[in-house]
Amino acid sequence: MVETFFVLLVIGLMLIGMEIFVPGGLLGTIGGAALVGAIVVGFKAFPGYGVPIAFVIVLLVGAAMALWIKFFPRTALGKRMTVSRDLATFKATEAGIESLAGQEGVAQSKLRPGGYAQIGERRVDVVTRGEMIEAGTRVRVVEVTGNRVVVERT
Repeated sequence: MVETFFVLLVIGLMLIGMEIFVPGGLLGTIGGAALVGAIVVGFKAFPGYGVPIAFVIVLLVGAAMALWIKFFPRTALGKRMTVSRDLATFKATEAGIESLAGQEGVAQSKLRPGGYAQIGERRVDVVTRGEMIEAGTRVRVVEVTGNRVVVERT
């Protein structure tokens, strides 16, 4: 009975910790159920100490979560899984793409209406204004809005 208590306790804590890697709630729910099972078994295995055991398990889960939040982001795995810079200055547009306006190139794929064109030294994702253009056709950039590069047949 005592062994069952400790097994349920360890499994419950591990499953709740693994919830960060496999989000969705299933592992956390099973882990929570294992911890509730540990509390029930604790009442039977340690008569008279059930309430303190339940309290200690709740404190243990809280302490484990606090330590996880404090130390996990500093680990190598945590650094790879979390955002490391402020996204307020993030730009969604590709650098220098505005300079393509007015330049000519060659459609590398069929543009129906989207596809790829070689413009200067760059391979660019482009769209037309609805017309179909065959691969190998010369095109000219008529508009650049954000990352959207619009071309037409020359």
